[in-house]
Amino acid sequence: MPLTRRHFINKSSSALGLAALSVTLPSGKLFADHHQNSGKNIGIALVGLGSYAMGELAPGLRKTSHCHLSGLVTGTPSKKERYGRQYEIGDEHIYDYDTYDRIAHDPAIDAVYVVLPNSMHAEYSIRAAEAGKHVICEKPMAVSVEECQKMIDACKANGVTLNIGYRLHHDPYHDVFRKLAAEQPHGPAKFVQTEFAFRTGNPDQWRLKRALAGGGAMMDVGIYCIQAARYTTAEEPVAVTAREYKTDPVKFAEVDETIVWEMEFPSGAVAACNTSYNYRAERLHVGYRDDNFEAELSPAYIYRNLKGRVGSEPLDFGNPPQQSLHMDAIAQSINSGVPLTTTGEEGMQDMRIIEAIYRSIANNGARTPINT
Repeated sequence: MPLTRRHFINKSSSALGLAALSVTLPSGKLFADHHQNSGKNIGIALVGLGSYAMGELAPGLRKTSHCHLSGLVTGTPSKKERYGRQYEIGDEHIYDYDTYDRIAHDPAIDAVYVVLPNSMHAEYSIRAAEAGKHVICEKPMAVSVEECQKMIDACKANGVTLNIGYRLHHDPYHDVFRKLAAEQPHGPAKFVQTEFAFRTGNPDQWRLKRALAGGGAMMDVGIYCIQAARYTTAEEPVAVTAREYKTDPVKFAEVDETIVWEMEFPSGAVAACNTSYNYRAERLHVGYRDDNFEAELSPAYIYRNLKGRVGSEPLDFGNPPQQSLHMDAIAQSINSGVPLTTTGEEGMQDMRIIEAIYRSIANNGARTPINT
């Protein structure tokens, strides 16, 4: 029988080694409480109406119970007309980038979700904070540790929260791995192998422009591998070694195409990772110290249809609405004042690791400590 959410929480079979995992899964609880209203319903404005914003976030906001879509920010008049009509957002709640700061006077907007190209994350997050709005920023948080710190400082100075778009922190499949790391029924993780790669299409897209993206596959999907290695070990890496490869130096002239890297952890655990814009791969595999026990997700990082196993038992949580769960959790956090695990500090730590990876590449794969 597949290991469903209820079975995972209640399962007592020692063969699975999950009997010790007695604490209710965080996302299991969030999923159960998803439609229990409490506190103010938080109005969220989407900043940048690209494919992720309008293909996943906006539809996701129609399924939330603690927040709703209340504003739009776009520089494209046709998107203003189309999405304003589709989501019944009045013109008084739709802004362009010149009028963006006027959100300060819009009581319908409590928070903004910045879904712009990476190099614009810091500016529009800081401006939102200065307008007194809570900030949700898509990953990667920014294109440098320095920018991340400025975002954190701006939100603290203006008394607003800052969350990064780590939707998988609220996904029950990934909660299983976080729980295995926290409670260690099979000992700590000793080896993590993970990869996330896809083939890019349009050669003129912003993701291939360094000025907009700040980097290539590493900044876009490699960050999922960094995240997974951190929460499956429950440790912070101390050093990295990395190499970059280009099979298409014309298309990927400005950004990285393929990167392979290893991360070392204080316990001796190792994570072997790779990412690319020029092939398809998606897997998370963790080996634990005791009993030769293993757990795996494949596919591991996409929006839906994740598949996995813990030992020999398959995981089956269906298709939890990742974006809806994530945004509802943020809304509940804003109302309660209890921070989540998706803070700006979490995003800045990923950026520290990415910078170390790029330094290692620049030094011909030399072992590179991670700055703290």
